[in-house]
Amino acid sequence: MLFLVFQPGAQRYAIDASQIAEVLPLVAINPIARAPEEVAGIFVYRGAPVPVIDLSQLFEGRPAARRLSTRIIIVRCTGVSGDTRVLGLIAEKATETIRREAADFVDSGVLNERAPYLGPVANDARGLVQRVDIARLLTVRHQALFERPEEQAWPSPTSKSC
Repeated sequence: MLFLVFQPGAQRYAIDASQIAEVLPLVAINPIARAPEEVAGIFVYRGAPVPVIDLSQLFEGRPAARRLSTRIIIVRCTGVSGDTRVLGLIAEKATETIRREAADFVDSGVLNERAPYLGPVANDARGLVQRVDIARLLTVRHQALFERPEEQAWPSPTSKSC
């Protein structure tokens, strides 16, 4: 399996590449008033507004640094109502891919109820890398924030859960 690796701090994280629609350079994001801190805002992707989560804010408690290696990862997911949509994830140092078997990732032995999206870990020459479960990334409050009226469609309707 192919994984995109990103690094918001000292720890490395991996997203299954099959869940990724596209990786874009960091573009201007329009903030959403009174949204949770990790919700960076929205931007226009292929003619439609797309919500964006800042993974550095979510994982590290600080906004992502504006660097050339900071990217917007477009992932496909399914909303609470069952509609397919895309979500943008701002990720620092998102320029590396790795090939690993799913079995290479093992339970970390730590249950973190505040971060249910953090999955198993794998070890390599550079240390640990932890999988991010996109399906568990959005909390109930995020899901409600990103729901759309039924008459509006999300771009790129390919199905993956989120």
